[in-house]
Amino acid sequence: MNSTGHITESSVALALGIAISASVTIAHQQEEPAFRAGVDLVSLNVTVTDGDNRYVTDLTADGFRVYEDGALQEISFFNRTQLPIALALLMDTSASMNDRMATAQEAAAGFAEQLRAEDLGSVIDFDSRVEILQGFTSSLEKLNAAIRRTSAGGSTSLYNAIYISLKELQKIEATTENEIRRQAIVVLSDGEDTSSLVGFEEVLELAKRSNTTIYTIGLKSQDLRSQRGFREADFVLRQLAQDTGGLAFFPQQIGDLVEIYQRISDELSSQYTLGYTSQNPLRDGKWRRLVVRVDRSNVAARAKQGYYAPTAN
Repeated sequence: MNSTGHITESSVALALGIAISASVTIAHQQEEPAFRAGVDLVSLNVTVTDGDNRYVTDLTADGFRVYEDGALQEISFFNRTQLPIALALLMDTSASMNDRMATAQEAAAGFAEQLRAEDLGSVIDFDSRVEILQGFTSSLEKLNAAIRRTSAGGSTSLYNAIYISLKELQKIEATTENEIRRQAIVVLSDGEDTSSLVGFEEVLELAKRSNTTIYTIGLKSQDLRSQRGFREADFVLRQLAQDTGGLAFFPQQIGDLVEIYQRISDELSSQYTLGYTSQNPLRDGKWRRLVVRVDRSNVAARAKQGYYAPTAN
């Protein structure tokens, strides 16, 4: 990383050589305490919608059933209020975004303004390099200023950006139930990854090991959508969202961003947080599949699809 916070190809390559065991250093200090999550508490952010795709927010803990590998779990933590959130806002600033940058900035700034005083936000832009313009902060002024500093140019290193964001979010996980902070990444990209040194499978694996919900926005013109590279990009964005309990959006035009960001904001303010201690005592590091059911007709729950068990070491 150079003095301006840019992630260069050589620095990323070095980090990947050791599996990026340490998080990327950012140019700005975090303004809130950093925590690490306990591995035994399984925490879920759950979104519940009815048949008309409206958010259902009046359920109690008794209305949920959480299954881990088919076994019903006992919910030990339940909250339907708006727990604090740590949000990473990722903006594609590749050259193809040049004519749409101003509109994208306005939409992102409006989204950031809906964060509350107890929330944390960060701003990361990515083209051929990744730059953390603003580390996690509760200052809306700093977040807005960072969004306004984005400028278009270069290729697209989407995977690098998401990977780095997930690593940064690891620094602020909670250690107790009372410190649980929901985590989310909202990423806007207008094309396929063309310059990352991290592969998609590696990014997806890290996402599945995290407790982060990823919302993806694939912005591209209709004439490009049928091209193979963009079809693959759509798959990537859908998969990241699906496996983490988020949503993928594919707007037809830049003007749809305001509505999409509002939808994401509404969802984040309508989620439930559930927690339980697994009845499976094995610390074998294996994947455990999760299913969340709601005891109400014509209602569906959405959450991450599973997690990796802790290990003995």
